Amino acid sequence: MPVPVFQEYEPAGDCVCPGCAQRRRTLARARAIPLRDGGHPAARGARRALVLATAAGVVLSGGGVALATAGPVPTPGPVEQDAPGTPQGGRAPLHGPKGKPGGVPGAPGAPAVKRIDRATIINRAKLWLDAEVPYSMSEYWTDGYRQDCSGYVSMAWNLGSNEWTGSLDTFATKITKAELLPGDMLLFHNPSDPTNGSHVVIFGGWADETQTHYIAYEQTRPNTRKLATPYGYWTNATKYLPYRFNGVTGGIVPDDPAGGAKPGTSTVFPGVAKFGPGANNEYVKQLGEMLIDRGGLRFYPKGAHAKWSDADKLATQAFQQAQGWTGADADGIPGAHTWQLLVEKTGSDIRPTAGGAAGPGGVRAYPGAAVFRPGTSHAAITALGRRLAQKGFGKYYTSGPGSRWSEADRRAVEAFQRAQGWRGAEADGYPGPETWRRLFA
Repeated sequence: MPVPVFQEYEPAGDCVCPGCAQRRRTLARARAIPLRDGGHPAARGARRALVLATAAGVVLSGGGVALATAGPVPTPGPVEQDAPGTPQGGRAPLHGPKGKPGGVPGAPGAPAVKRIDRATIINRAKLWLDAEVPYSMSEYWTDGYRQDCSGYVSMAWNLGSNEWTGSLDTFATKITKAELLPGDMLLFHNPSDPTNGSHVVIFGGWADETQTHYIAYEQTRPNTRKLATPYGYWTNATKYLPYRFNGVTGGIVPDDPAGGAKPGTSTVFPGVAKFGPGANNEYVKQLGEMLIDRGGLRFYPKGAHAKWSDADKLATQAFQQAQGWTGADADGIPGAHTWQLLVEKTGSDIRPTAGGAAGPGGVRAYPGAAVFRPGTSHAAITALGRRLAQKGFGKYYTSGPGSRWSEADRRAVEAFQRAQGWRGAEADGYPGPETWRRLFA
């Protein structure tokens, strides 16, 4: 499949500004006869006089232009939109107080970029996530950035202007899937019809070791969200291309101030990229040691280690839940706030389990995603199957649950997940910590 060409979209007509381009597309969809739009408002007065002098079939009404035809002209209907349903505005400057423009963006090509580290990119993305910024292709947030998908990436990268999917690639370099790191973007630009399907998200890291799903930070309806997303996206997956911002610093972790703490005893959050599947560094060990001090000893029977494991995710999630956090705020990956509470020894400690550390069926808490894979045998699989049957989801078992993972287990888990109202990657049939918790609550 050929990859899409990224270039400025120039529709037919006198003016190429995004507002006029959108207006022409709307009219073209809505009218049953061929019509060339009048172009930019500044040019319509002269054209209207020419039409009056030469075309007897043209009628002027209320300052607008309409063609006299045998039948009525249909009124414009809604513009068809493809998933994810996020039309976008064009290139624009940052907006100043009360939405007043702050200037004119420079011409596309090789724009100047500001240096920024990955942790800062993700933290900037979280600002809109925490504020639940509503989606809009015409409104601007208090920081001056447009509240659509491309405005969100412009904000996270601190570009100083509102870009769109047709210009963001000029600030970045195309990379491979294997090279993706938090702060990069996945971009789909549809040059033939930019408002139909074009979308962009910030890559926040892989959701698991299979690299089939990643954490996407994105601006979409109704507001900013963070969600485990199939690679490259829910629709048009093959058209989402990975890019790296040209201004990102070489390291993932921002430089410590002079005389700052050394790795392993850092009070500065090192960035989300230091944690998760595949991570192996001193920050992971420090995280484990801090979690043990806050009541997480049961997750570390052999102590904390530098290599990331399910124990780190479960202990982190338990600490986050102890703060009363839910959903994306309790995903088991430490963020700046989690790190701050652990370093400063504030917030609530991890809650002890009722009746001891052992979980259902003699299994210690959630055993980790690696247990639930084809060909794997484990006591947790038996406990899972029995619990599903008790909950009324045992119809897929023809001979009763066993210790070896099977398609019957996956289908039963999927049915349970769908019963929770989950869809997509959240209902893939593979139990995660939240599925496990709900089953054995």
